[in-house]
Amino acid sequence: MISSMTAYARKEINQSWGTASWELRSVNQRYLETYIRVPEQFRTLEPIIRERLRGRLTRGKIECNLRFELDPASQHQELSLNQDLAKQVLSAVNWIQTEYKSGDVNPIDVLRWPGVLSAKEQNLDTISQEILASLDEAINELIVVREREGEVLRDLIIQRLDSITTEVEKIRQWMPQILEWQKERLQNKLAEANIELDKSRLEQEIVLMAQRIDVAEELDRLMTHVKETYAILKKNEAVGRRLDFMMQEFNRESNTIASKSINADVTASAIELKVLIEQIREQVQNIE
Repeated sequence: MISSMTAYARKEINQSWGTASWELRSVNQRYLETYIRVPEQFRTLEPIIRERLRGRLTRGKIECNLRFELDPASQHQELSLNQDLAKQVLSAVNWIQTEYKSGDVNPIDVLRWPGVLSAKEQNLDTISQEILASLDEAINELIVVREREGEVLRDLIIQRLDSITTEVEKIRQWMPQILEWQKERLQNKLAEANIELDKSRLEQEIVLMAQRIDVAEELDRLMTHVKETYAILKKNEAVGRRLDFMMQEFNRESNTIASKSINADVTASAIELKVLIEQIREQVQNIE
């Protein structure tokens, strides 16, 4: 299925710990480039995020932003008292008081001793897994949008391919008349110049002239390119680079047809071919 490289997707989740939202923006780029912005506490997720993006997308400049906000209610953390350690600290203080007959014990000072009182931290591993799961959903949405726009691009390209076929058929119909006109023109010039050629020599000149202006081979190749492009558009994979190459081949044939043209109608069709090919090329720039 054809996919565009231009798309936007947003996914938000709400949990007991707070909210998180992903924003994914994609624009055309020759290769795949990823730009990731996440809050400081999730920096360790960057390699995983980049790997997931590269596993699903092949071309485009991807901007991936994560916004994270803790629920204030979840920030009231439960305190935990290490009673065994507190008893050891009190025992040590009492021993000092007994030995040196001085000093009062302040309970707050005991609580301040490292490890006596601690707060349970948010489980970032669980939060991270939920956030990564929502990233997968955001990527799915981005791909759907890219495919939907890709279908529009596909239809536009097919319209241009049909128009190219029409112009090719026009040129084919004109060529016999053009060759006959050129033959008469050559004979008239020879007559005006009072030059008489034997029949075989005249036929040779006519054949050489026909070879110089004949575009049948170029027209055949153009139609081959049209058929190949139709086949590429049906592939269920990234086809942007293949289409880029086909546009080069299209341009090569249209340029040759224009250079061989000695007729206003053929010239007009050659120009129209170049316009249609350029329009396709512009659409191909957005295809993955």
